[in-house]
Amino acid sequence: MKKIAAVFLLVVLTAPAMGAERTAKFSVPAMTCPLCPLTITAAMSNVDGVISATADFDTKTAMAVFDDAKTSQAALAQASADAGYPATLLSEQ
Repeated sequence: MKKIAAVFLLVVLTAPAMGAERTAKFSVPAMTCPLCPLTITAAMSNVDGVISATADFDTKTAMAVFDDAKTSQAALAQASADAGYPATLLSEQ
């Protein structure tokens, strides 16, 4: 019985530390060549809490999947802007 209580307590205490997985899509109009997405992807991927990031030159968009307990769409947009590519949020799920 003590093991069950300990496991329950562990789950309850660590639940607030786990965030929801979110997906954010950004407009990144400053992309001028097919290599720009590599820089944006790397910048967003380096943000703590990012699970995956991609950027697409043809649509001039970037998408990131992230843990909302560790980062935010604003932090992702800032990372892109810091890399020289200002980003505006299009949608978040």
